[in-house]
Amino acid sequence: MATKTLLTVADYAALEEPAGVRYELSEGQLIVTPSANLFHNEMRDDFNARLKAFARSRKLGRVVSEMDFRLLGEVVRRPDVAFISAARLQGIDVRRVPLPVAPDLVIELVSENDRADDLNLKVSQYLAAGVKAVWLFYPVTRVAYRYISGKLEPGVRSADAGHSFEEPELLPGFALPLTEIFA
Repeated sequence: MATKTLLTVADYAALEEPAGVRYELSEGQLIVTPSANLFHNEMRDDFNARLKAFARSRKLGRVVSEMDFRLLGEVVRRPDVAFISAARLQGIDVRRVPLPVAPDLVIELVSENDRADDLNLKVSQYLAAGVKAVWLFYPVTRVAYRYISGKLEPGVRSADAGHSFEEPELLPGFALPLTEIFA
């Protein structure tokens, strides 16, 4: 019988990532995924630029891409894009890696190699750690899911129906039209 070697967050932080791979830590298990493709990166950068410009202009907090966040237990996740409110950042050493606080909003772009059960686990880990909203975007089908803290069923939005995503409690006045994102 093979035994699994589980890592701590300290073990994870000491790892060096080889070029072309990304690491995350899920309940002590090292998750290795390939680097994202150009399409994924451009879409991520578009999300980041829109959200960052909005949050910065209103001094709401910080927006980052591909940054490690320590969640509960031995879990470190690296969302495609994350918003951390100014209030949540108070008293946090922003030079630490992984950042020892969960973001308020997480945006994940679903790639061809992402599995449904892995995504469900990731969403549940985010919400359990205090993330207020998780947005999952499926570029191929032009459909997006919005998960919010305390609600089991996701809100489903489609670009074809002209929907947009908003988080008025976190980002008052911000709207993300899916037709623009999935163009």
